[in-house]
Amino acid sequence: MNKSVYLDNNATTKVDEKVLEEMLPYLKGEYANPSSMYDFAMKPAKAIVEARARVRDFLGAKNENEVYFTSCGSESANMAIKGSLNCNKSKKHIITTKLEHPCVLNTYKEFEKQGYEVDYIGVNSEGQLDIEELKSKIKKETALVSVMYANNEIGIINPVEDIAEIVKEKSPEALMFVDGVQAGGKIPINVKDTKIDMLGVSGHKFHAPKGVGALYVKPSTHLTPFITGGHQERGLRAGTENVPYIVGMGKAAELAMDNMNYELTEVKRLRDKLETGILKNVFNARLNCSVAERVPNTTNIGFEYVEGELILLHLSDVGICASSG
Repeated sequence: MNKSVYLDNNATTKVDEKVLEEMLPYLKGEYANPSSMYDFAMKPAKAIVEARARVRDFLGAKNENEVYFTSCGSESANMAIKGSLNCNKSKKHIITTKLEHPCVLNTYKEFEKQGYEVDYIGVNSEGQLDIEELKSKIKKETALVSVMYANNEIGIINPVEDIAEIVKEKSPEALMFVDGVQAGGKIPINVKDTKIDMLGVSGHKFHAPKGVGALYVKPSTHLTPFITGGHQERGLRAGTENVPYIVGMGKAAELAMDNMNYELTEVKRLRDKLETGILKNVFNARLNCSVAERVPNTTNIGFEYVEGELILLHLSDVGICASSG
């Protein structure tokens, strides 16, 4: 088989060599528990502080105390959703979209079983959120509005900053959670000057290892602890910190910021070139989400009369890794 061509970076990315290099000392000699009081623990503890500052900059947050480390994007979403709703049980209305990740949709299905009302906002043929429908659903009883920043299948970017403005204007007490997993590392994120209350990301989507994520929480937002126990993550997520992976995510965040211009220009150019070639040479191929703003690394093309899984199997036979959806 030919050398693999990996085109499935929305599923996961390869750990960057610079990320691995920065992680290694904390997998070997610097293995102390960062919560311990002796000198040997000081270097791992300091490394977490530095990684938190890097992720703060990556998310455009005001200070590092707004950043909480988790194990992945799914945990970040669960921590935000469950933690915020459990802090305000008097309001039982939630708004989200039909295109959210299963970690969000399945969490809301559980809340529906508990008596919550959930409105699932529709999208147009391009995958764009129906803003007018959103406006019509917001009410005084709305506790939480949840929208993904970028879709993992078609790459559509939702105007989350504008959506947060709409939410706060119509229901000031409602909270806004953004699933930023597919946006992190692909487009600039700046929560500082927005009305977004919570935003989650996952390290393995931008060349950190699998098993580490982060959640931005605005200081005015109250959450119940997601994991109870010790004092780690300021009491919201107990458990000994995963120092090597946190360090890796911090380095990956720094590299993503350094490479952002390349992502927005060269990666976009290559994506557009691929789309143009396929649409020109393949009969009855069509571009899904052709008008709306998209993250630069993602394309979604439909082929009439052919099953997506069959195409993926044929691509795999020649060493090309891709996904359907």
